[in-house]
Amino acid sequence: MQGVPFIKMHGLGNDFVIIDGRSHAVKVNKAFLRAVADRKRGVGFDQLVILRPPASPQADIFMEIYNADASTVRACGNATRCVARLMFDETGRAQGVIETVAGLLRVWEENPGLISVDFGAPRLEWQQIPLARDTDTLHVPVSCGGISDGCCVNVGNPHAVFFVPDIHAVPLHDVGPALENDALFPDRCNIEIAQILAPDHIRMRVWERGAGITEACGSGAVATLVAAVRRGLTDRRATITLDGGDLAVEWRDDGSVVMTGAASLSYRGILSDELMGLLSS
Repeated sequence: MQGVPFIKMHGLGNDFVIIDGRSHAVKVNKAFLRAVADRKRGVGFDQLVILRPPASPQADIFMEIYNADASTVRACGNATRCVARLMFDETGRAQGVIETVAGLLRVWEENPGLISVDFGAPRLEWQQIPLARDTDTLHVPVSCGGISDGCCVNVGNPHAVFFVPDIHAVPLHDVGPALENDALFPDRCNIEIAQILAPDHIRMRVWERGAGITEACGSGAVATLVAAVRRGLTDRRATITLDGGDLAVEWRDDGSVVMTGAASLSYRGILSDELMGLLSS
C-alpha cells in the first residue's frame, strides 16, 4: 500500500488534516483516525477532512469531517474556510458552494486572504438543537462549576453559549466536558464561554465536542454572535476574539449568518504506509 498525500491547514489555530478522496476511495476507521490525530506519533489535528465528489448538483465539493476521537462532525466553519481556499486555488474562482452533512455552504473570498462562509439561518427551536425535552433555548437549565443559563443555537451542529464576566476565570477543562455531556444534549454539545467586551466585540473560548479545547471554532463564533443578539447584548455584527485570533460575524437582516476569517496552509505531506495500514486493522 502506498502512502496517501495530505494537506495540513488551520483556521486561527484550529487545525486540520485534509485528504483528497475525490479520485480514489478513502475510508477511515477509529484506529486510523486516532493514530493520525496523535500529535507525537502521527500528524495531529482537531479534525480530519476528506474531500469527496458532491451529491448536490449545486455544490462544487463535499466535505466529510471527523473529530480526533473518531466521532463525526456535521459542519465546521474553520475547515470550510480552509477547503474553500484549496478550491479557489484549484479552480481559479473566488466563490463556490461546499456541501456538508448539514447542508450547502456558500463561500467566497471577501478580501485577499479572507474567506467568508454563509451559514444560512440559525436553528433555534429545541427540537432543532436538539434538546432532550421541550426547553426554552434562550435559557437552558444546565450548569456546572458556577456556569449556568446557557443559550442554545444550531448552525449545522449544536452549541450552548454561556455569558460570563471573565472567561479567564472559568476552568474550561473541567466544565467543558461536563456541559458537553449533560443529559439535556442527546447528541452532546459544543460549549462556548463568552464575555461581552463591547456592543461589537466578544471574547470567546470553546470546548468542542469530540475535540476538547481548541484555539478557534468558526461555527462556535457564529453561534455566539447569534446568542448575544438574541439576549440583546450586542449589535448584529461583531468581532469574535478567540484564543487563536479574530473572526468577523454578521447576522444579516435576511436571516443568514456570515463568518469571515483567514485560512492558512501549514504544509503538505504523505501519510506513511504504516499509518495507512491501520485501515485494514
